[in-house]
Amino acid sequence: MRTTATDARPVFKPESVETTAWAVALCDENAIAKRLCASGASAQAASDDAITGLPLPKPWFVRTAKRSLPITSLHVETPRDLTATLDFYRGELRKRGWTENDGAVVASDRAVIAFTTPSGPALLRLTRQDDRTIADLSLRRPAAARDGIQPNPGQAKLMLANVRDEAAVVTVNAQTIKLVARAGDSAAIYADEVHKLPDNQKLDLLPGKYKVTLSLGGGAPQNREFEVAAGETWSLLVGPDGVPLPLHLY
Repeated sequence: MRTTATDARPVFKPESVETTAWAVALCDENAIAKRLCASGASAQAASDDAITGLPLPKPWFVRTAKRSLPITSLHVETPRDLTATLDFYRGELRKRGWTENDGAVVASDRAVIAFTTPSGPALLRLTRQDDRTIADLSLRRPAAARDGIQPNPGQAKLMLANVRDEAAVVTVNAQTIKLVARAGDSAAIYADEVHKLPDNQKLDLLPGKYKVTLSLGGGAPQNREFEVAAGETWSLLVGPDGVPLPLHLY
């Protein structure tokens, strides 16, 4: 069994010191290989993500990475179960001198742990969905945030964009947003271009979990669950492979 990266696109803007990357890995079409990939039986040794330097569990299905002045973040969707993923991060982060804060929440289907690090506060959030564990690890520097990127007090902000050359439809709970081809693809990635994004592609959300459906052409809709916390800003990109790509911006 092997996985192949179908898209990996680092983007760099020297004037804003921002780097963004995303990648989607697909299992072989062989039925046995698919089962191995889904079960995580072929887990490889960990490595550091090339963009953020944060620990990256393997194997993975989806990865997005952001390095900017206000945040260093890594979103990973892995076939490892939640317990194995949590053990991986606790071990790797302990090696880096990160210290767990009191008040960690650990359950069978989710975990939320805050850390104190030499570079500032950090947060790890894990959720289990279908055949994968979704891991979001972020190291934030709020003092470096620019106007327009922060959400309203007590809320989260979600920005939608389409990097494909065809239209897409995204539904967040009961709200449906139609995205033309290449709709806001750079404005939803860079903090200094957020003001260019149309208002209908910016959603102010209360903290919590949201059902997201992505529809492309005549293909079957993709259903996902997306979690946001108060004070967070995210982009949800319609990726080149027609896969929803969450990107933690702040």
